[in-house]
Amino acid sequence: MIDRARLEAQFAHMRGISAPGEGGPGIYRLAFTDADWQGRTYLMRLMQEAGLALREDAFGNVIGRMEGTDPALPVVLFGSHADSVPGGGNFDGVLGILAAIETARSLNEDGFRPEHPLEVVLFLCEESSRFGAATLGSRAMLGELTVEEAHRYRDKDGISLYKAMTARGLEPEALGKPLHPGPVKAFFEVHIEQGKVLEHEGKEIGLVTGIAAPTRFRVRLTGSADHSGATPMALRHDAACAAAEIVLAAEVLAQAENDPPAVATVGMLQIEPGVMNVIPGTATLGVDIRSIDDDVKARVAKRLQRRVREIGERRGVAVDIEPISDERPVAISPKVLDFLEEIARESGCSYRRMPSGAGHDAMHWAERVPAGMLFIPCKDGLSHNPNESAKMEDILTVTRLLEKAVRRASRKDTRLE
Repeated sequence: MIDRARLEAQFAHMRGISAPGEGGPGIYRLAFTDADWQGRTYLMRLMQEAGLALREDAFGNVIGRMEGTDPALPVVLFGSHADSVPGGGNFDGVLGILAAIETARSLNEDGFRPEHPLEVVLFLCEESSRFGAATLGSRAMLGELTVEEAHRYRDKDGISLYKAMTARGLEPEALGKPLHPGPVKAFFEVHIEQGKVLEHEGKEIGLVTGIAAPTRFRVRLTGSADHSGATPMALRHDAACAAAEIVLAAEVLAQAENDPPAVATVGMLQIEPGVMNVIPGTATLGVDIRSIDDDVKARVAKRLQRRVREIGERRGVAVDIEPISDERPVAISPKVLDFLEEIARESGCSYRRMPSGAGHDAMHWAERVPAGMLFIPCKDGLSHNPNESAKMEDILTVTRLLEKAVRRASRKDTRLE
């Protein structure tokens, strides 16, 4: 049986695991930091208490296995991540992994023995906050993350993903080949919506139909850092002014796409030398473009990069565009959607089908195996925010649905493809 008090205590404990002294509200549990590793250790303990046999892969992802009556059958996989954005909330990712562990523990306490093996997975480095690229744990597990990328992805202090992995005793040289032995029958993930639709419509559950994916790139602008008082306006090569035009161009180009829509965000902007009496000589922008349609996303990215070059040429500012990632949006299998909808309907839940504007680990699995996602409302649609909040009643509802889905999927006679 799903235990409310146990879940409440676990969410409270995870809230307390955060890097001290970051100077702001919210949770700071960036990938591979001490706080992230403390959370990982705690979740590994919960997996063991749930009766799962643990193993780790070369990237540091943690897998807890409940053996099936036929160990040779494909695995039913379910889980999420626990790293956070700077100043994040206590439900993004954490909901998914705690619900998965509670599901396994409830099944074990009930004496349930699946026919297919079950595996709870804790993915590392789902957030892009530290290294600029997202869902790295699931990409690594599927063989989609390379050693070259591990060297290239760096944090704000210049530390590469490769070095961060090595410091944790992991094996970056093993990247580039699948780290999960497979085969996998199905993958399930639960998550807060990170939007306002479910709350607005009074629905308990969202059945995810497709997952948007990001194209990300870094723009470096190099102008001339001249004296702010002695340099006439017509003779300036101001990197900050060029950056301002680019920010607004991203907004305009994304707003022009409506069917389906696109979003574009310049979430990182660094100006140097950063003093009041010097014209900014350099600017660095981090650009994130998303859509559930790959052609729409590609069109916005191409147009924006062309505008970046035009702005740079007109202003006499050198432009360098560095690709970071270009992930593919995915559609959820109609058969898995029907499977989850039947469970929601049988459970008496109010629900709706809906796309996910945010990326998730599930999007990589959905390209290869039957995969599904369940959303619950979050207060005011807030996520990646200290005020991120979800009701315990909704958490219990989605965890019970996950348990039913896992039970049913673990049977040999359940077909999901």
